[in-house]
Amino acid sequence: MSALETGKAVFCEWPLGATLAEAEDMFNLASAGGLATAVGLQARSDPTLMYARELVQQGHIGEVLAVNFSGVSQAVTRRGVGRIWQGDRRNGANTLTIAGGHAIDALCFAVGELDEVSARLATRITEWHNSDTGETMRVDSPDWISVSGRLGNGAEVSFLVTTVPFNPSGNRFEIYGREGTLVISGGSANVGPSQLRGARGDEPLTEMDVPERFTLVPAGTPTGPARNVAQAYTRLARAMAAGERFEPDFAHAVARHALLAAIERSAAEGRSVRV
Repeated sequence: MSALETGKAVFCEWPLGATLAEAEDMFNLASAGGLATAVGLQARSDPTLMYARELVQQGHIGEVLAVNFSGVSQAVTRRGVGRIWQGDRRNGANTLTIAGGHAIDALCFAVGELDEVSARLATRITEWHNSDTGETMRVDSPDWISVSGRLGNGAEVSFLVTTVPFNPSGNRFEIYGREGTLVISGGSANVGPSQLRGARGDEPLTEMDVPERFTLVPAGTPTGPARNVAQAYTRLARAMAAGERFEPDFAHAVARHALLAAIERSAAEGRSVRV
């Protein structure tokens, strides 16, 4: 907020705020000043996901009928003071908002926005160990995020993001169309690297090469978390140089926070919620 008040363009990592209200405050201030903004939802800059999105939009697999996303990662139960605070749900940085936020944004990027959700949230790992102090902390941040939903075009969605103590199965994103299938697997949606397989009709799934035009970073850019960040920075630099809006910006972040708030409301009230 201090940077926005001085009239500066702002890049903020994801999530933008601890709550939807905080995100709205930052968006409103930036909008009032006509400031350029960006948030770190790097899945939108991942080459594999950009290509999958293009294939969906071009009708490569026909009308999207159903989507299944599963992200099962390693629980981090030993943390120092720099991360132990994430166990307190009120701080707004947890499996739902971080891993879940990145993953559901990747899903929406590829196949379109959700307009209804029915969710279950749970905290199955209720204690973390503070590796700096030796103390045990009670945890109430959710580590099980299960959503059944519907896209704007009527396609059904099954979405699961969770952390487990041992042997996580990783990430798998399946898109089923009337004329074919796409499957993205590998690293987390925002970090990668991911592999893309596809098929039309009753063909077997085969690996699909991602065209070079989706690689925006120089040769030699390292793999791992840095790569999609570099992809996003390249897109951001181009947008700012051209005086164009960058997506995802603070407006997009507010919309994504609103989706997470709908998921929380659905879980709390035990009913389907319109987004």
